Amino acid sequence: MNNPMGELRSIVMRAESRWTDTGLPRVAMVQAEACADQVYQPMLHLVLQGSKTLSIGNQISTYDSGTYFLVPVDVPATGQIHASGPDLPYLAISLTLDPDVIATLLIDEVVTTEQPSTSDFSAVPAPAEMIDAWLRMMRLMDRPNDAPVLAPMIEREILFRALQGPLGGTLREIARPDGRLAQVQRATHWIREHYTEPFRVEPLATMSNMSVAAFYRHFKAVTAMTPIQYQKQLRLLRARWLLMFDTLDAASVAFTVGYESASQFSREYARLFGLPPARDAARFRSPTVTDSVAVIETGV
Repeated sequence: MNNPMGELRSIVMRAESRWTDTGLPRVAMVQAEACADQVYQPMLHLVLQGSKTLSIGNQISTYDSGTYFLVPVDVPATGQIHASGPDLPYLAISLTLDPDVIATLLIDEVVTTEQPSTSDFSAVPAPAEMIDAWLRMMRLMDRPNDAPVLAPMIEREILFRALQGPLGGTLREIARPDGRLAQVQRATHWIREHYTEPFRVEPLATMSNMSVAAFYRHFKAVTAMTPIQYQKQLRLLRARWLLMFDTLDAASVAFTVGYESASQFSREYARLFGLPPARDAARFRSPTVTDSVAVIETGV
């Protein structure tokens, strides 16, 4: 087949309507007609069909077919995906980013200036060389005997192509164990593990080896939100999952995820998702709702 994108799409049509394991290290695929509200882990995400709109903090980005984007640290996000047509669902593949693998590509590279620790979650057109590497990677799903040798080589090639593109600076920063992204990641991990608890920013800044002012600045530059906003997003995503799939009422959910006021929870929930908790849950449970239903995943 002399159509790399077409062949990639045919392979990824095997995926389920959630992120599906491919059997290849750090590689997953998805076929879906709704967007997952979830905590995105560090990854390179390539859209093959349809489009995705994500809201991360104060940024809203749209990713069309043939574009990729990077998530440098764990970030909670909400959004929607849009199918290309009735029989053309959203298709995407992702590569979880391993700093050690990226670092091996930088051994002989000399970077004279420190890369800024920022992430605008931009959509970048995938070059033909990256698409070709992805196709060779996904073909290995049917060649399990070849995968242990070839998959690591192709993973490095995909990352090499990304390093040559507009987001290469972000990838380089991910590979630095003492860089700002790594420092911010320590804080995001702590907040994820303690998202129901109140916290003070000063200990997080200390944990990240920064002053409070520097911590605020770098945390927002990387995640597009403040630490408190980050915690709030985690709470609300978890609350939505509980409302969809548990038997708790809205007030009980509010207290479960760490809110002290059910009314404040209701206001903030409606601000993020467009409807108060009970009405939102009822909408998603309705059998007449199809194209607006989200596959909700949380890592908290």
